[in-house]
Amino acid sequence: SAIAEKYGVIMVEAHGASEALFERGFKNLFAVLTPASYYTESALKALADAGAKTVVIAQMDETASYALAVGAEKWTEENGMTLLAWETYPAEITDLSAIMTKFRELNPDVFVGCGHFNSSVLVVKSAGEVGFSPKAMMLTVGPDSPDFVAELGDQAAFIMGDSQWDKTLAYKDEFFGTAADYAERYEKRWGEAPPYQSASSTAAALALQLAIEKAGSLDMDKVRQALQDLDVSTFYGQINFDETGKNTAKAMVTIQIQDGVPVVVAPTDVASAKLVYPLPAR
Repeated sequence: SAIAEKYGVIMVEAHGASEALFERGFKNLFAVLTPASYYTESALKALADAGAKTVVIAQMDETASYALAVGAEKWTEENGMTLLAWETYPAEITDLSAIMTKFRELNPDVFVGCGHFNSSVLVVKSAGEVGFSPKAMMLTVGPDSPDFVAELGDQAAFIMGDSQWDKTLAYKDEFFGTAADYAERYEKRWGEAPPYQSASSTAAALALQLAIEKAGSLDMDKVRQALQDLDVSTFYGQINFDETGKNTAKAMVTIQIQDGVPVVVAPTDVASAKLVYPLPAR
């Protein structure tokens, strides 16, 4: 993004959610995905509505995960819950048992893990090893991936996650059809179901194409203005960039592993299954 900004080239991206990216005054960076601080919004609201009162957070020590944790703290407070602890760990860590032991003693209703796929797997394994079993476990990265269940087996059951997109959502456009249509064509072509990262990438390309068509030109100033003016419903959800280039128009969805597959459980108006809370005894 720094190189694109230096040379005045438009960059529409699909995988950089940290708000810090958009606090540098750049005019050429746009992102179709929901910003990081919103990742846990629907999950923590749903858990509070289900009776959860207390929360702990474990955060990998890097920029994106910090933004996720800041958001989790915000939604914890806004939904009337109490944050009991917020622990940070280095990205290269291979043992989280000390943090999980501390959390076990605090006995929170909800655990929120803000990290990446490998750390999410490590969190679940470490929690199991020390007997930490909160009523809900929410991980910002991992549960939407088929590899998560393959790696953890039964330990993945009822763990919650978030997702930028799901094939069951009622989104559609004239180019890709419904979210389900997109998923069907993707699977037919590539032999596997599309993760949200693929849908995000497609949406980024679509947004740029729509802006170029609207501008009627490849002139960067005209395309930039067209992106700033873009407000469109797509198979991926609403795309409408704010003045900094973030897409705050699209809600994140919360998933939960049920019967070995992730299903949408929040927000309730788009859910395909009911949230299981508290977790069954392990």
